[in-house]
Amino acid sequence: MRRTSARFKLASVAAIATAVATLGALTASSGSAAEVPQDTVSTLAVGSPTGFGAGTTGGAGGTTVTVTNASQFTEAVQRSGAVQVRVNGTISLSSMTKVSANTSILGVGTSGRITGSGLNVSGVSNVIIQNLTFSGSNDDAINIENSTRVWVDHNTLSSAYDGLVDIKRASDNITVSWNRVFSHDKTMLLGHDDGNASQDRGKLRVSYHHNWFDGTNQRNPRVRFGNPVHVYNNYYGGVTSYGVASTKEAGVLVEGNYFENTKDPFHLGEGSSPAGTLVARNNHFVNSGSGQAGGSVNGIPYSYSLDAASSVKSIVQSGAGAGKI
Repeated sequence: MRRTSARFKLASVAAIATAVATLGALTASSGSAAEVPQDTVSTLAVGSPTGFGAGTTGGAGGTTVTVTNASQFTEAVQRSGAVQVRVNGTISLSSMTKVSANTSILGVGTSGRITGSGLNVSGVSNVIIQNLTFSGSNDDAINIENSTRVWVDHNTLSSAYDGLVDIKRASDNITVSWNRVFSHDKTMLLGHDDGNASQDRGKLRVSYHHNWFDGTNQRNPRVRFGNPVHVYNNYYGGVTSYGVASTKEAGVLVEGNYFENTKDPFHLGEGSSPAGTLVARNNHFVNSGSGQAGGSVNGIPYSYSLDAASSVKSIVQSGAGAGKI
């Protein structure tokens, strides 16, 4: 099978530099959001997604807006039409904030932060969330439901009330890549209920790659119904309860990951949910259990490049999280 690189391809540096200069020139002294007209730049997101989220373009080609406070942020991410929202500063949200279709939300350097609550990607398509630091949400950091073509990339997430990246209710064709997650219990849920087969069966196909699960507890991810779900080239360091759980009709390929100080890397079933299936191959274990696998998983329908599992720790620690693009 021909394989193409799973690494992100850098966007045009010149295009980004031009956009940043233009935005700086347009910033108003009144503190209103600065805007760049449509087609000034094609996209400000760095790289493009591989895996199930391939083809997600977010707000490429649309208006670019730089925001510095919650009111500007909320207005920008809820616009109709393509929009690229650059977050420059800390956005303090009081409740889960709906995100419109065809939207990119991009942190500026290391300054883009969202706290207080999180983002609700619900009933939409074509959304990019990149280079942001999320902390202290009163709900999820990122909730994705009834949505397709979503890319969650190069974010740092911690300390939410519920999940950090929860995906549910027939969502499909999503990539979660190069994120660092820490100081959290229920990290990433995929499929919210065993009784939701009529909506979820045949959907919930997600690629999780090059994420750093840094001492998180469980749900890294916990999967229902999605088949195949591809968990590859992630670094699990000091995960305290378990890494991956395949439950209720799920089929998960756990491939080329690095598990360190993780007693239970992956298993079948969880809580009251019955076992799904899980295939494990080419993983690397350091002071960790060997995991529980069983059954077969549907074939991965896309080409990808797999890093050697023994190199994944250094690759991911160097590249995952906000400020690393």
